[in-house]
Amino acid sequence: MRITRPTRPARLAALLGVAAVGISVTTVTLPGTAGATPRQPVRPTIVLEHGAFADASSWDGVVERLQRAGYPVVAAANPLRGPATDAAYLRSVVEHIDGPVVLVGHSYGGTVISQAATGLEGKVKALVYIAAFLPDTGENSLGLTNKFPGSTLGQAIAPVNYTLPDGASGADVFIKPDTFHQQFAADVPADKARLMATGQRPIAAAALEENSTRAAWKTIPSWSLVTTEDRNIPVAAQRFMSARAHARTVEIDASHAVSVSRPDAVARIVEKAARTVR
Repeated sequence: MRITRPTRPARLAALLGVAAVGISVTTVTLPGTAGATPRQPVRPTIVLEHGAFADASSWDGVVERLQRAGYPVVAAANPLRGPATDAAYLRSVVEHIDGPVVLVGHSYGGTVISQAATGLEGKVKALVYIAAFLPDTGENSLGLTNKFPGSTLGQAIAPVNYTLPDGASGADVFIKPDTFHQQFAADVPADKARLMATGQRPIAAAALEENSTRAAWKTIPSWSLVTTEDRNIPVAAQRFMSARAHARTVEIDASHAVSVSRPDAVARIVEKAARTVR
């Protein structure tokens, strides 16, 4: 049997083939660029901001539906320390995303997206409020909750006082586990609500009284999903804020935990906002 040596062009092709494999396995696709080609517009990245007494996992059902529809999604962690601090953190997340963004906020997360998006109108193309606060400058979450009757949150929460090694002190508040199901997530199955109560993120008490300094809904198109069975933010407050912001509003018979109990409805209104992005 005669064995022939590969020609120089053949050896070069083989080497290039190996190199190509090396390049392909190290390629990274950033959010907002998946599937983009010169002939296809880049879909906006959906950034989801949770509120108090929840965490990023509360968006799981919504994320699943949006990703299935082809949208890149980021479920951001909310520090829950105060509007200024939390908005600065969210803004840094948004600034590291390539392409247009749709910001979605649940509950207190609405306060955060309203502040974070100001000055980013070229990048943040739409705001979506899910059972959320839409505060104006000088307003805070506690004041807006108490502006209308209907919230039973005050009787359901408990404080945890803390002192840090540097001497700073304060108080966080959380929903008492035995009241969490009925207060926050009445239309969520009991076993799921128990898990949510156990994993809830407390919010700094001071955050609920810290005034907003920005209101991005004045310059960025807005959508609002109003929850009529909400025991945290009165439905009258949600309607008032949504109307004032001229938000495109949909109402749904759901609890405050609508992203968990009705992820289909939440994903639907987010997609409506995203489809307006050009």
